[in-house]
Amino acid sequence: MAKLISKTYGDALFELAVEEGKVDILLEEIEQLQKILAENEDFGRLMNHPKIIKEEKIEVAKSVFAGRISEELLGFLTIIISKDRYREIDEILTYFVAKVKEYKGIGIATVTTAVPLKEGQCKEVERKLLDTTKYKSMEISYGVDASLIGGMVIRIGDRIVDSSIKTKLSELQKDLIKVQI
Repeated sequence: MAKLISKTYGDALFELAVEEGKVDILLEEIEQLQKILAENEDFGRLMNHPKIIKEEKIEVAKSVFAGRISEELLGFLTIIISKDRYREIDEILTYFVAKVKEYKGIGIATVTTAVPLKEGQCKEVERKLLDTTKYKSMEISYGVDASLIGGMVIRIGDRIVDSSIKTKLSELQKDLIKVQI
C-alpha cells in the first residue's frame, strides 16, 4: 500500500515539476528537505500525532517552511498533510528523486561484494554498468558483505544481478538435493 501511495503522490509531483519546468529546482529542494526532516524527528512526530488536527499541522508546516521552499513544494506538503499521508513523506520524496534521476538518465545502483573494491575496480564496475544499461551516468553505493564469499550482487531499482559464490553454492545445493540416488 505504501508503495502505491508513494508512486501516486511522487508521480503527481514529478508531473508538476515537468509541467512547470522546475525539475532541477524541485529535485534540489526535495533533497534538502529530506535531510532536514531526517535531522528533525520531532517535526515528524508532531505531523503524525493523532490528537493534533490537520489544520494545526498545516499551519505549523506553513510557518516552518513558508519562504524557505517553493510555493509548489509547500502546496504539495500541505496536500500530503491534509490527506493524512505524512507517514509516507519519506517514501514519496524518495520515489520522486528516483523518478527524476531516471528521467535525467542517472542510474542508481548498489554493489555489494565480499571484500572492499579498489578504486580501479569501482571504475570498471561503473564502466560495465554504463555499457550494459541505458543510463548516461551512475550513482553507485558500494557495500561489503563477507557472507557472499566472492563475486558481487548488483541492484539497480528492482533488478538484481547476483553472481555471488554464496548464491551459486546455494543453487548447487538445491540441485544436489533434487538428484535421486
